Amino acid sequence: MSAILNLSATAKREFPSLVPGLRWALGVLLALVLLSGGYALVLAQVSGERGIAPTASSADIDVRGIEVDVRADTAAEARDQAWREAQRKAWQQVGGPSVSDSQLSGMVSAIVIQRERIAPKRYVATLGVTFDRQRAGRFLGGASQARASAPMLLIPVTVSGGAYTSFEVRNPWQRAWAEFNPGTSRIDYVRPSGAGGDSLLLNFGQSGRRSRAWWRTTLDQFGAADALVAIARLDHQFPGGPVTGTFVARYGPDNRLLESFQLEAASADQLPDMLTRAVTRMDEVYEQALVAGKLQPDPTLRLGGSGDVDPAIARLVEIGRAIQARESAAAAAAAAAVAPGAEVPVAQPTQAPAVVRAFAVQFATPDPATFDATLAAMRQVPGVRGVAVTSTAMGGTSVMSVSYGGELPALAAALRERGFAVREGANALAISR
Repeated sequence: MSAILNLSATAKREFPSLVPGLRWALGVLLALVLLSGGYALVLAQVSGERGIAPTASSADIDVRGIEVDVRADTAAEARDQAWREAQRKAWQQVGGPSVSDSQLSGMVSAIVIQRERIAPKRYVATLGVTFDRQRAGRFLGGASQARASAPMLLIPVTVSGGAYTSFEVRNPWQRAWAEFNPGTSRIDYVRPSGAGGDSLLLNFGQSGRRSRAWWRTTLDQFGAADALVAIARLDHQFPGGPVTGTFVARYGPDNRLLESFQLEAASADQLPDMLTRAVTRMDEVYEQALVAGKLQPDPTLRLGGSGDVDPAIARLVEIGRAIQARESAAAAAAAAAVAPGAEVPVAQPTQAPAVVRAFAVQFATPDPATFDATLAAMRQVPGVRGVAVTSTAMGGTSVMSVSYGGELPALAAALRERGFAVREGANALAISR
């Protein structure tokens, strides 16, 4: 920047006739530098190692955290014996009857290595064992528990060192939820990987929003009906030392508290095990809330709900409907009171219902308040049957699809009456205040 200013001063002194053209060229160069810097900033916010893909969700039986320590003549023999021992311990934990090792091996679909240390004649590890539900079910009895909840978008938040992170960087809490198998849970989790634009859309700030329009747009992109916010506050006594975890389960656009609890890890090496236990317990908290009827999707999140309507406007609508109902009742009573033989007025033919068409409407959204106000105003226009946001751009122009019972010029005229500046295009409108 200083080099550009020095070049401009030198040119003004040596070549005064070239100053206007040079000033224009320097202005263009400066604008290109600023644009490239902004693009690099946005690219840095969505690139890098961020996403952790969730493991497959199945109804298989998972048992984690099995400690084994086996010695043998070779490392391979020690590992094989340790895996067989882990299978027997896992089978005991799920309450299985006595079976042979060969039968047990036939029911195991996977061995998950959580942590291992290998020596020439020793194998020390923490393992997880996954039993195939179809093969093990005839010994254990009972069928897998069916899901009962609506799809719930999960936002894991980590609080450590005063920083609140979700998908901005890879973290142990995100990984614990990604490795969790919710196949037998009653909660239908929607677990984003955190890659791409997820780090911009799903963050700690999103959990504190109250705007239903924002939440509807976010949930629609992930195919969810409501949201769950799982918060893990990690307090390290010193680097590598004991860790105290405070876990808070919240849900819904109003960030309502369900339960909180604490767990401890003796060292940083035991932090993944503590987080795995925390995920299992938090899943139990959400299941208990579901049974208690607390995890019902918020009705204001449904498209077309009254969550964005001002209470005064809603009251006026109710008064208008009541007046219309009284007038209809009075007209019906007058028609019933007509004397016999009196001339009954011929009913006029009713007008055919208007054809509902879908129009694309672009609208300026400099801030979230304007975004919400524009959507609320559009839903109040007579003849509008539905509004769906198809593209959101804060600080720019967003797009919505409007189902309207009438022609495009009629919709444009109705919007102008409400103070919008309207430009008409081919089956589309552009509006602004």
